[in-house]
Amino acid sequence: MPDPLAQVVELLKPTASFSKLVTGTGRWIVHRSIHGHPFYLVVLDGVCRLAVHGQESIILETGDFVLVPAAHDFVVSSLEPPLPGTEAPPVEVSPGVFRLGSPDQAPDVRALVGHCAFGSEDAHLLVSLLPRLLHARGHRRLTTLGELLDDETRGNRPGRDVILSRLLEVLLIEALRTTTGAAAPPGLLRGLADERLATALRQLHDQPTRNWTVAELAREAALSRSAFFERFRREVGVAPMEYLLGWRMALAKNLLRQGGAGVAETAERVGYSSASTFSVAFSRHVGVPPVHYARARQASVGTLN
Repeated sequence: MPDPLAQVVELLKPTASFSKLVTGTGRWIVHRSIHGHPFYLVVLDGVCRLAVHGQESIILETGDFVLVPAAHDFVVSSLEPPLPGTEAPPVEVSPGVFRLGSPDQAPDVRALVGHCAFGSEDAHLLVSLLPRLLHARGHRRLTTLGELLDDETRGNRPGRDVILSRLLEVLLIEALRTTTGAAAPPGLLRGLADERLATALRQLHDQPTRNWTVAELAREAALSRSAFFERFRREVGVAPMEYLLGWRMALAKNLLRQGGAGVAETAERVGYSSASTFSVAFSRHVGVPPVHYARARQASVGTLN
C-alpha cells in the first residue's frame, strides 16, 4: 500500500538551491526574506536563536534540525543579539563558508543552512498538509543527511542534480516523520499518527479512483460516520471528501504536466467516470479546463527546452 507521506514529498519535486556553512562568534544576527521557499538549518556546534515570522522564537542547540516548508521572514541570531546599529553583514571567508560576528575569536556556533525549492505547482496545497515549522532534537540521521547535502552541493560530480533531489526527498521524509502525535499541527502527519485515521488515509492514497463515501471511510477506520468525520477534520485540518478532491487534483495536474495522458485517461486514472465530469471538477478547482492547463504547461516546458 502506498505511503501517503512519501507520495506527498515526491509530488513536491524538491530541488536544492544552495547550502552553506555559517559560523558565529559573539553577538550576531541575520535577517532573511525568502518569499515562501523552504529552508532547513542543522546546528553542528553551539547554541543560537531562530525566530520565524508568525512563530515563537526557539533556542537551537547542537544536533538540532529545523525545517520550514514555506518560510517568509525569519531571523537567526546569537542568544544575545547585537545592539541596534552594530549589526555586521556575513562575510564569505571561503567558498560556501560565511562568518558572522567578531573576526578575532574562535567560532562558538557552527550551522549548516540550506535553501531549496519545490517544483510542483501544487506546492501550496501539499505544503498545507505539513507542519509550518518542524524542530527535531537529537536525530543524528538528519545531521548526517544535512552534511551529505552540503557536500554534494559544493561538489561538481556527475549526477549531482539527481543525487541532490533524492537526498532532499530523504531529508524531508526523515524530518517529517520525526513530528507525529498530538503535538503536531493539524495535517497529514497528525492524521497518520492516528491509527484509525491512518488506515483511511492509506486507503485514499491507495485507491484514489474508488467512489469513496464518508461512511465507507468510517468503516475502514472502525468509527461511526459522525465520529470519523469530526476526527478527520480535527486532525487533518480538512473534511475527508475535501482531502480526497485535493489529492485527486494534485495527481491529475501531475499527469497533465507530464503530457503522457489525455483528459479522458487522466479522468479515469484519478477516479472520474467521464471526461466531462472531471473537466467540470478540475475547472472549478484549478480555474481553467484541463485541456487548457495541459497545453499551457507543455508549451512552457517546450519553451524552456
